[in-house]
Amino acid sequence: MQEKIQNLRTEIKEKLENTKTLKDLTELKNIYLSKKGPITELMSHMKDLDNEEKKEFGKIMNEFKTDISNSFDSLKNKIEEYELNKKLESEKIDINLPSTVIKNGSPNIDEAIIEDAEKFFISMGYDVVEGPEIELDKYNFEMLNLPKEHPARDAQDTFYLKDETYLLRSQTSPVQIREMLSKKGEEPVRMICPGKTYRRENTDMTHEQEFCQIEGLVIDKNISLSDLKGTFNAFIKHMFGENVEARFRPSYYPFTEPSVEMDMSCPNCDGSGCSMCKPKGWITICGGGMVHPNVLRACGYDPEIWQGFAFGAAAERIGMLKYGISDIRMIHQNDLRNDRNLDRKETNN
Repeated sequence: MQEKIQNLRTEIKEKLENTKTLKDLTELKNIYLSKKGPITELMSHMKDLDNEEKKEFGKIMNEFKTDISNSFDSLKNKIEEYELNKKLESEKIDINLPSTVIKNGSPNIDEAIIEDAEKFFISMGYDVVEGPEIELDKYNFEMLNLPKEHPARDAQDTFYLKDETYLLRSQTSPVQIREMLSKKGEEPVRMICPGKTYRRENTDMTHEQEFCQIEGLVIDKNISLSDLKGTFNAFIKHMFGENVEARFRPSYYPFTEPSVEMDMSCPNCDGSGCSMCKPKGWITICGGGMVHPNVLRACGYDPEIWQGFAFGAAAERIGMLKYGISDIRMIHQNDLRNDRNLDRKETNN
């Protein structure tokens, strides 16, 4: 009986060595491990043995059957692994091949203008500071020398959220207030605060209810209006070229005193007069002035010791002049035809 078992073991091992597919393995398993297979036939001889022989024979057959089953399982795992690797090899992607070129587009004009302005002012030692778009009336108006019922509020009428206490900021000046308060009237400030602002405007070619402002603030000792003009002059030359010049005109803002309209010579006609500057030769870019003493006091600064200047411009205004855009709404819409027109204009320039 031992010889039969050994011969059967050798026979099965040889056939397993020549089995390469799961289909052949399944057929081989059905032949040898089925109820009518040779292993079951050997087990049937147990009934002819006495009790002692049955015990010994049963142990040998169990070990033999377990060994054969393990051999089948081991080969099955190897074949499955081989077939999986073969499939992965045939389906793999060569990441070294050139990929499909996907056009990513270009930054929005507002984003490009703001990033350019940030780089310029950072190079001059300014900090870039951000603040909340939902603001308190206290920071947006009152601490900027615009108490309730002040008539100048009408020009910055915005959207209120609750009991006229919370509102969408009409300017980024509240960020300046927060920054000054954080210094407790004891440290100088040099910052810009770009970001979205909101006003209840009638939308047209030059007005939007949502736009981006770039505001700046400097607080220090011995600051004068000439510092503001020098800063403005450097900024417009950076944005529009070395040929443009700066000009100040008297104006009125509740939060600055004196206040000025900040003009530049027209970059389109070099100041000689054209349709862009409405034959005046000058274009207003910013508003600003020296920080009002009331604003300094409200933020903890002694106006006898500290002075400062502030300015603000709309990113859309700069972008429209820089790229020759006639309608502010083009900057905020998603009509790709306008983007292509703009690309052609930039190429021509």
